[in-house]
Amino acid sequence: MIILGGGEFANLIREYDSYYHFSDEASHNTAIECMDILSKLVNDKVNSTKLAYTIDEAEKISDNGFTPIFIVSEFLKNEDPFECSWDVTSDSIAAYVAHSLNAKLLIVTNVNGIYTREPNEEGSEFINVIDAKKLLTFDETSIDLMLPSLLLKFGSDCFVVNGKYPERVLSLIDDNIDNYNFDYTQIIGD
Repeated sequence: MIILGGGEFANLIREYDSYYHFSDEASHNTAIECMDILSKLVNDKVNSTKLAYTIDEAEKISDNGFTPIFIVSEFLKNEDPFECSWDVTSDSIAAYVAHSLNAKLLIVTNVNGIYTREPNEEGSEFINVIDAKKLLTFDETSIDLMLPSLLLKFGSDCFVVNGKYPERVLSLIDDNIDNYNFDYTQIIGD
């Protein structure tokens, strides 16, 4: 199952929010709607995917040989698992859904994984494996601020990988491949 982030659409909402100070609910829900928009646009361009609006629908789509792209807004309205905050993004939403499905979680981003500071800053070091408890002390990383807490709550691990290299993503999701000769971060949630 794929859960897409809100991308530049959500970033614009965040930028507008910094100027206009919308309510937490309006910002949070609008950012989630941005996830739905990107999901629909990606689905339009990829023949091997189908949109899923429920977990049951996602399972049926998968059983029929397609990859479900999950439209999360209705699911989140029914479940209501999060407070409205910019600390919660598609990372935490994906963790919640993965936990609901007892599935592995892979966060695909635009950097190789977690770094000690911004990747292009002097002295920044890449982290291959990190405990979620340690991540709680970081101010900002390539994942949202809520994700480490959820991983600890669920006792789950996750992987963070650079999506600019699709073969890396495929390597981490294919159980038949065990040669991970590239940078990625494993976050330990135990």
